[in-house]
Amino acid sequence: MSNSKNNKRKAEKLQRLSNAWENLRPAKTFAGMTLTQFQAKVQPSLDSRTQAENLGDQLTQARATRNQSDSSSYKLVKLVVNAIKGDPDEGEDGPLYSALGYVPESARQSGLTRKGQTTPAVVTNASETTTQTVAAK
Repeated sequence: MSNSKNNKRKAEKLQRLSNAWENLRPAKTFAGMTLTQFQAKVQPSLDSRTQAENLGDQLTQARATRNQSDSSSYKLVKLVVNAIKGDPDEGEDGPLYSALGYVPESARQSGLTRKGQTTPAVVTNASETTTQTVAAK
């Protein structure tokens, strides 16, 4: 059983006991406690559950705010990087551009690769037949 289900059941049990006691036997004492004494003793548990729920809501809100802020911040980063690239004193080959983690234009490779074409060749062995890939030249 997951921990959250167990916590939820505990909260339901506390609430059910308190409600039943209050509605059916409000003047009776159990375990040497009145209903008011019981409610006072379980109140820290209920308060911490409320606090945990509120903190969860705050965390959800903080994450949403962070995501929105990151989106607008990233747009600003792109704007500044493009301004650095377009600056005649800096450009795509400057040390500032490189310090930002980008590859300077002069250090870039063309990306062109010439791989040989491959054709399947059947090799027959006395005990088995296999297919191998052989580079054509």
